[in-house]
Order: sequence, then C-alpha cells, then structure tokens
Amino acid sequence: MSDVARAEPDVARADARAAVTASGVLAAQARLRPHLSATPLHHAERFGCWLKLENLQRTGSYKVRGALNALLAGRERGDARPVIAASAGNHAQGLAWAGHRLRLPVITVMPRNAPATKVAGVAHWGAAVRLHGDTYDEARAFAVELAAQHGYRLLSAFDDPDVIAGQGTVGLELGALGPDVVIVPIGGGGLAAGVALALKSQGVRIVGAQVEHVDAMARVLRGDASEFVPAATLADGVRVRVPGTLTAALLATLLDDLVIVREAELRETLVRLALEEHVIAEGAGALALAAGRRVAGRRKCAVVSGGNVDAAVLARLLAEVRPRAPRRPRQRRRDAAPVADVIPLPSPAAPASAPPAPRRPRPAAQELSA
Repeated sequence: MSDVARAEPDVARADARAAVTASGVLAAQARLRPHLSATPLHHAERFGCWLKLENLQRTGSYKVRGALNALLAGRERGDARPVIAASAGNHAQGLAWAGHRLRLPVITVMPRNAPATKVAGVAHWGAAVRLHGDTYDEARAFAVELAAQHGYRLLSAFDDPDVIAGQGTVGLELGALGPDVVIVPIGGGGLAAGVALALKSQGVRIVGAQVEHVDAMARVLRGDASEFVPAATLADGVRVRVPGTLTAALLATLLDDLVIVREAELRETLVRLALEEHVIAEGAGALALAAGRRVAGRRKCAVVSGGNVDAAVLARLLAEVRPRAPRRPRQRRRDAAPVADVIPLPSPAAPASAPPAPRRPRPAAQELSA
C-alpha cells in the first residue's frame, strides 16, 4: 500500500483475517440475495468514472447490507437478543429496515444533530430511536451503556465481521464491471474493508477517500495515536473519531492508497453530481467521486455510498456552490487514410477525361507614343 504506513501489529492483522474472510463475503451474498437487489452502475462521462449507485439501495445507503447480514447471521446462530446500534443515520436506517423485514426488535441511538431525513427514515420502519450526544462517538458510548444494562446485542456500524462481510457484497457486484481501480469512502472502514476482501484477489486496486481534518483512518494507518477530534463536514456519514480495530487491521494490508479531499471539492462534486449526472448523493456519497479526480485508471469506479441528503442542505448547496464548467472532452484522433488510397472525385462541372481549360494570355503592355 503506497504512502500508508502499516501501523497495526501482525497479530492484529491475523486476528482480523480470521474474523472476516472473502468466503464470509460470499456467504453474505447468498443470505442477502432473496432480500436485496443489485444496485445499478452508471457511467459518469463528464467525470470519466463509473458510479456504483448505492444511493438507490433500500433505505438509500449501502449500510442496509451489513445490518441485514448481521441479523440473518445472528438468527442462524440462534441469537434472539434485541439489537442496538449507534449511527449517524444510515446504519440506523438499514438496521431499522432489516428489523422490520425479519420482525426483530431494534433500538437505534443517533446524535441529536443527525439529519432529519435519516431520523424520519428510522422511525418509519418502526425502530425505537434514542437521540443522544452531538457526535457519533457520544451516541455510541450511550449505546454501549444501554447494551450492558439490558443485555442487548451491540452491533457496530463498521467494526463487526458480519457487517464487514455484508458491505463486501458491493465489491462482488462490481466484479462484473471488471474495474482496475475502485474508490471507496472511509469513515470507520467497514465498506472499504469488505470491498477490498471481495476484489483484492482479482488484482483490483482499492483506494480510500477521506475528508481533510476528518481522516481518522488515515491517522491510524500511519501510526498517529494522538487525540483527534474530527471537524464538522458535509460528509457526516464518515465523521468518526475512532475507526474500527478490525477494519484498520484489514485495510493496513489491503488498501492500496488513501486520498484526502478538501471540503470545497466535496461540495462542488455533490452539486455537479446533481446537475450534470442527475444523481442525488449525500456528502459521504459524493466523497469517492471527489477523490476519483486524483486517481488514474482506465476503468475506475467510485462507490456513491448513500443519497440521504437533507433537503435544506441540498437546496443551500445548489444556491451557493457554482461549480467550474467541465473541460471539453478530447476528440479521439482517427488514423487518416494513406495518401495512395485517396482517390479524388471528378468535378461535376467538367467530365473527368476533359483537359483543363487553357489560361487566357495576359495582354502585352502598350508602348507609349512619343
């Protein structure tokens, strides 16, 4: 992996590989197939990139894959405990839908500043919603406390083998495209780890994308253990203070590169997606495509991870952000035919065999009289 240090010890990596493997991703695909359809691919010609449209997934995000796989796998193991999870929104919605589908009780803890669209989505599927704290990490601490008090099963949004395997089914669906590079947004790392497990054996480069000053995973991978508080960002879905232990161990081995995107780039990309490609994405959903502008590849694909953007946020962005006009695509130069193969057509004014008309002689200059 270029430019990313391996910070996790070898033992942790071995434990991570034992906890979740490529075969686990295949098992997840078999579990999810009766419940979820494959999301489409779209070629964004102006960006020169394919898009995996997980914004069209059930509940508007890829997160439903991991949540549903975790509930199905738990049921196979005979675990009937109620499930509780902390989430900025998309994991909570996915878990709520999965609980509704399987008729299992679900409790979600969300930050008080979670987008209203996501809170409404969770309540729509009948899950219990608890609003606590101002960040994902504060919501997670409260969920851990509730799980310990009541004996709930605590389901991480990213650092769980069943969740990682479920997210990896995105990569299995991308296999038919035959990409040479896949760009994936990274918060806690569940999606990137799962996609890497699914595609790495096929020689596909996996590139992560994070926002400037919201780059917890990048810091962990380069061995930075200092205290970190992520900045406010449009990509609230990847605003994580402490990434997963399992995911970091996997990505330390499987991730090829990691691109840091500026907030202004992210805002512009989200607006361009809406105006030019007619794709509605949330901040984290546009992150991979924003990073893709710095990634070379003949057949690259960016995962649009979610489309649950708050209507007021989208309206403000469309009013404020003026994206630069895209450059005109280069015309492909076609090989010119050899000169010997070019046969001039005869002029319609004269037959092809007629000789050219003689030029009229110029009049001689008149001598001046004396």
